[in-house]
Amino acid sequence: MSDMVIREVTKGVWTFSCPFARFGIMPIGGRTTAIQMKAGGVWVLASTPLTDETKSTIDALGKVKFIVGPDAVHYLFLPQFKKAYPDAKLIAVADVANKLSDKSLRFDGLWGQDPADTKYGFEDEIKHCYFSGHSNKDVAFLHTASKTLIQADLLFNLPAREQYSKSSLSIPFNFSPSSWLHQKLVSFIALDKGAMKRDATTVASWDFNRIIPCHGDVIETDGNKAWREAYKHFID
Repeated sequence: MSDMVIREVTKGVWTFSCPFARFGIMPIGGRTTAIQMKAGGVWVLASTPLTDETKSTIDALGKVKFIVGPDAVHYLFLPQFKKAYPDAKLIAVADVANKLSDKSLRFDGLWGQDPADTKYGFEDEIKHCYFSGHSNKDVAFLHTASKTLIQADLLFNLPAREQYSKSSLSIPFNFSPSSWLHQKLVSFIALDKGAMKRDATTVASWDFNRIIPCHGDVIETDGNKAWREAYKHFID
């Protein structure tokens, strides 16, 4: 039986959640998110394997137009997604292009290399903010219609109950946005405090209630409050 949990979080927004242990010991879970766009087509944050059940669910939503890598460490499955959807635009952070062993993979956009005001084609429905001061060069995304923030390593909400719901492993790892430990991590991974303050404040100004993290349970309500708690030392 598959350990992948697939669900429609809200209309047109689907998550694909599965177990994943960082360094093989930290059960933080993994998650891909797909959005059925009003203009037609599908936007995918690709962070987990493209299993048969994942692909069949995504294919039912429409033609994949955008595949995004949300930071410099969530890139392993980008080649798999691009191979399955060769006509989709592939957009990631600049560091990924240097890390991939497959140098033939063509990117249609690279945060950190492209001009800051570059438009990739999904901005009418999904905003993005590149965190140049973050050690992993993360990008935050806002699906405006559903008021949902989607991100990878900017915010965690552990334990990863949903991601391990089909697993027999225990998940005692607690790490919530309001914890002092989370706030310490945010400060630790900030390579440029000024840039982090700028970008954390930008995201705090967005109108969202839900947060879909790559690691941990979805925050269904008070998402903006959770963000402000995690980044309170960077937001005026």
